[in-house]
Amino acid sequence: MYVTKDLFAHLGSVLASLMFVWAIFQQYFPYELRSSVEKYSKRLVTVIYPYIQITFHEFTGERFMRSEAYSAIENYLSSKSSTQAKRLKADIVKNSNQSLVLSMDDYEEVSDEFQEVKLWWNSGKNVTKSQVFSLYPVTDEKRFYKLTFHKRYRELILGPYLVNVLKEGNAIKVRNRMRKLYTNNGSRWSHVTFEHPATFRTLAMEAEKKQEIIEDLITFSKAEDFYARIGRAWKRGYLFVWTSGDW
Repeated sequence: MYVTKDLFAHLGSVLASLMFVWAIFQQYFPYELRSSVEKYSKRLVTVIYPYIQITFHEFTGERFMRSEAYSAIENYLSSKSSTQAKRLKADIVKNSNQSLVLSMDDYEEVSDEFQEVKLWWNSGKNVTKSQVFSLYPVTDEKRFYKLTFHKRYRELILGPYLVNVLKEGNAIKVRNRMRKLYTNNGSRWSHVTFEHPATFRTLAMEAEKKQEIIEDLITFSKAEDFYARIGRAWKRGYLFVWTSGDW
């Protein structure tokens, strides 16, 4: 027991010394030298560390648009988070029988397996404060997911695995889809759920015409690959016009 205490005390002393040396190095050595040391130290770590990490940020470009890849990954990880993560975030899909959707909280980790290869997903965020156009600091949170896997499986993960993740995540998104109204508050986009009581069931229309539109929508929903092959946008809209004679 005394040996263990001595060992921890010695380890703590070594770590404190290293931190002190690093602080002195950061403060007094020229930037060019520090930059070179950091660059070569990262290369050394890359050689020793056998894992690859890929980061998927929530927003792309100037943070005006939410990344589709991030959204798909969030949906994909929802089922794994509910069974593995200890800290969860919850949201309700109001137009889907009040379904509760769970996702892992910040700084949580869940594992996944693909073709007998194990990998790990971490959630995180970078928090910055600014005082632009305000007397009070504004907190800006940039969330991300980080994927970690062994470098020997690079081709498998970058190819079939990520394709599968995005495909399943988008399928979940369609099942849990909410109609949303988007607004821009000057620094980023936000949304509220758009709820409307009108459905095809309550739409005043001839039964045959209504059934024709429903069947057309079902056919269109299964034609994404066809539209991709012919180079056309996979979109469909309907315009309903009422005249005085219809009343």
